[in-house]
Amino acid sequence: MFRVLEVNAGGKVEVYEGPERVAPPPAGALRWIDLAAQDDEQLELLRARFDFHPLAIEDCAHFDQRPKLEEYRDCLFLVTQSFAATGEPVTELDLQELHAFLGERFLVTVHLGSIASLDTVWRRACHDAELVRRGVDFLYYLVADGIVDGTFPILDRIAEELESIEDAVLADPRRQSLSRIFDLKHHLVTMRKVLSPQRDVFALLSKRGDLRVSERTTLYFRDVYDHLARINESIEANRDLLGNALEAYLSSVSNRTNEIMKYLTIMSAVFLPLAFVVGFFGQNFDNLPGLREWVHNDSLMYLMVAICVGTPAVMVAFFRRRGWL
Repeated sequence: MFRVLEVNAGGKVEVYEGPERVAPPPAGALRWIDLAAQDDEQLELLRARFDFHPLAIEDCAHFDQRPKLEEYRDCLFLVTQSFAATGEPVTELDLQELHAFLGERFLVTVHLGSIASLDTVWRRACHDAELVRRGVDFLYYLVADGIVDGTFPILDRIAEELESIEDAVLADPRRQSLSRIFDLKHHLVTMRKVLSPQRDVFALLSKRGDLRVSERTTLYFRDVYDHLARINESIEANRDLLGNALEAYLSSVSNRTNEIMKYLTIMSAVFLPLAFVVGFFGQNFDNLPGLREWVHNDSLMYLMVAICVGTPAVMVAFFRRRGWL
C-alpha cells in the first residue's frame, strides 16, 4: 500500500493514500512516499514514474540484502536494518529491513511490515510542516536514528541477563545456563553481522559531499555513526562477557566433577582394605596353620568386626590430616 506525505510550495502538509501521487514532486514541493508490503506491480510503478534503476528495484523485491549505499543518477539507494526483540528475556530477534531512495526533493521508503521508528517520524511529519521542510534527507536521518537507537534496549536486556547467568553458573551450573549462553551468542553474532556493515553506510553518509545530503544533515548522520560505533563496541563487550560466562560454567562443572571423583576415590580407598578383610575371613577352609576350626572362633569374629569398624575411621582421620577432605 502506498501512502504519500507532501509539503507543497505554500508550506501545507498533505497526506494521501494510493498510487495517484506516486511520482516526483512538483517544483517547490517535498514528497515522502512510503510503500509497505510491496508487490511486483507497485515496484514497476515506482520504476516507471521515478526512472529508478532496475537493479535497485530488484533489490526491493527481495528483502535479504545487506546494509549498503549505492549511488545512482538521480538518487541514493540505501538499505538499513534493525531488530525487534520478542520475549522477556530475549528469545528471538526479528530482523526489519528498510530500503530507501533518497533524492533532492523526494524520499521513497519500501519495507515489508511495520517499523516503529518510521511510523513515529511519519506521525510527527504529518503535523509539523517545518520538520519536512528541513529536507527529505533530514526525514531519513530521523528514521535511521530511530532504527539504530532501538538496538540499545535490546543490548541492555542481554547485558542484564548475562550478569544473572554469570552469577548462576558460579553458584549452581546447569545445562540450561549453557544452552542460554549459546542462544545469546547466536543473537550477538547476528546483530554484529548486520550492524557492522551498517556502520560503514553511515560513515559514507557523514563524510561524502553529495547534493542530496546537505552539509547540515551530514552532522546528524555522523551522530548515527557514533551510535553504531557504540553498539558495535557493546556487542563485542557482551561477547567477551559470554566467553567469561562459558569459561566460568566449564570451570564450575570441572570443579564439581573433580569433587565427585575425589569422594568416589576416597570411598574406593576406604572399602579396599575392608574387601581384603572380608575376603580373608570369608575363606572356606576349616583349619589354618596354628588355628584349628578358626571359622567357629568368636575372638576372630570380634577382631574382624573391630577391623571393619576401625579401618575406615583411621583412614578418614588420615585423609583429614593430609587435607584431602
